[in-house]
Amino acid sequence: MKQSKNRRRAAAVAVVCLLGLTACSGTSQEKVDDQGPATQAASGTEAAVTTKEVKVITHDSFVVTDELKAAFQAETGYELTLLPASDVGSMVNQLILTKDAPLGDAVVGIDNAFASRALDADTLEAYSSPAWGAEQQRNAADDSGRLTAVDFSDVCVNIDLRAVPAADYPPASFGLDLLADPAFKDQLVVENPATSSPGAAFLLATVAAYGEDGWLDYWQQLVDNGVKVTSDWETAYYSEFSGPSSDGTRALVVSYASSPPSEIEDGHTEPSTAAALGTCYRQVEYAGVLKGAANPEGAQAFIDFLLSDQFQASVPGEMWVFPIKDTAALPDDWAAFAPLTDQPWVVPSAQIAEKLDGWITQWTNLVLK
Repeated sequence: MKQSKNRRRAAAVAVVCLLGLTACSGTSQEKVDDQGPATQAASGTEAAVTTKEVKVITHDSFVVTDELKAAFQAETGYELTLLPASDVGSMVNQLILTKDAPLGDAVVGIDNAFASRALDADTLEAYSSPAWGAEQQRNAADDSGRLTAVDFSDVCVNIDLRAVPAADYPPASFGLDLLADPAFKDQLVVENPATSSPGAAFLLATVAAYGEDGWLDYWQQLVDNGVKVTSDWETAYYSEFSGPSSDGTRALVVSYASSPPSEIEDGHTEPSTAAALGTCYRQVEYAGVLKGAANPEGAQAFIDFLLSDQFQASVPGEMWVFPIKDTAALPDDWAAFAPLTDQPWVVPSAQIAEKLDGWITQWTNLVLK
């Protein structure tokens, strides 16, 4: 969910090893010891240090700086290897397909739209971190302790204010109904909920807003109004959206409430985009220990690290989402330009677990026919 265009595209180029095809290492070092977190052996006057590896499956927007990787290794003795797996829907599908022989030790980035799918498939082990606090309890996916909340954001339609002036359509009151208005024909781009985390969140927002009897009718209106669907957030935001850092022509895109602060153009003091607060769905991201992990202790250490003050402080600047810990500081401009809605759309987790797959099938049959 990071918004820097160059760095996002660099990250996309770096994803050269999708899960299920090959494994890739986040560093150039090899795993040389499987017996403990770290061992040291002396040879003459030189000491050789071997480090046990912890492999973490992530979506392709997850970021850990080199400094934080080094801090994690220094504190725990584990070398951190990240295995990017495209968007969240694809990542969870890979976890399910490989659950009998997991490709990693931990996973981070499962959100509350796809959490039930990973939990129902029994891909995760329970773990309660010593850093677990009220934030985790408040944002728990269920009561099994298999997923630990690490960050959150509101998935909202973002508006290119140069094409849709705030004076005509105030973002604070811009709601879902307006997306079907002929004034915005061929202006909305969304992500496929079968493969994309924000796409699934936006689908759930429409279910929450229009109910099980009305959400399909609403989507028919969006189809009639020229909605465009992409497979992932990156394509929607950077290739189809008309925002300053993008190359597209559509003035409305499903993104995040935290996206606008990245869209302050040179010479300006305010962003050229804004979140439509009447369209927002609250998204929580989780981490967990994979069942059958080769290194469960390393996976647990990684989850502890995600809840550390050092990592939580990095979340807004590196991934453009909100840290889960209430004590973590936010950038100064987020209060003005990345407001969270007081009334996000929500769907109960039990209902998501029971019905999301069916809703996605219905959506696919209607929208992608």
